[in-house]
Amino acid sequence: MQEQIQEYAKRLKLSWIRENYREVEAANTEEYLLKLFEKEIEQREERKINLLFKAATLPNVSGKPFDWKDIQLGQGLSQQSLLDGEFIESKENMVFYGGVGAGKTYLSTLIGMNAIQKYGKRVKFYTIASLANELLEANDKGNLNKLFKKIEKLDLLILDELGYIPLHKHGAELLFQVISLCYEKRSIIITTNLQFGQWNHVFGDPILTEAVVDRLIHHSHLV
Repeated sequence: MQEQIQEYAKRLKLSWIRENYREVEAANTEEYLLKLFEKEIEQREERKINLLFKAATLPNVSGKPFDWKDIQLGQGLSQQSLLDGEFIESKENMVFYGGVGAGKTYLSTLIGMNAIQKYGKRVKFYTIASLANELLEANDKGNLNKLFKKIEKLDLLILDELGYIPLHKHGAELLFQVISLCYEKRSIIITTNLQFGQWNHVFGDPILTEAVVDRLIHHSHLV
């Protein structure tokens, strides 16, 4: 009978129940079933969160609290609403602007972590340079649509370090396609050390730069 129970649990993909059903103690049949289902769901949720964290490729951050002392929030924003990622629900964007060491990457990582841990959101973190390189490589290999489809499944795309490295012309054009792909459908966080007027140093084309800024600042907040 044990073999049959384990076989049926395997076929139904009840991995926790298959391994642990004999260890559950309960006062009656209903309580026993309830505990089984609770543990199975708990394990599935934990596995899902772990997979989301692995796919997000967020940077490692220390456990110290974020220092809000010099952070200027835009109108309608609060520290809690930002950390809770309320902007993700309304598919708005965030632009984190400031010098080196201002905490832009740290804050965007905290938001990404919360979005996964609390709400099961799909998040992906890239530096601008790494995404541009991945786009160029995918284009060369004929896999661009596959990469675009991955991005289309996201709730939040974090693009870090805009302004540190000028982009290759084709890389800049492909990055614009990604931003257009996300427009009004999913949220983007951009971290940058440059004012909007200086973004042309990165994209190298004033028309392309204007189009990028246009799509990002519509439905966006500057922090």
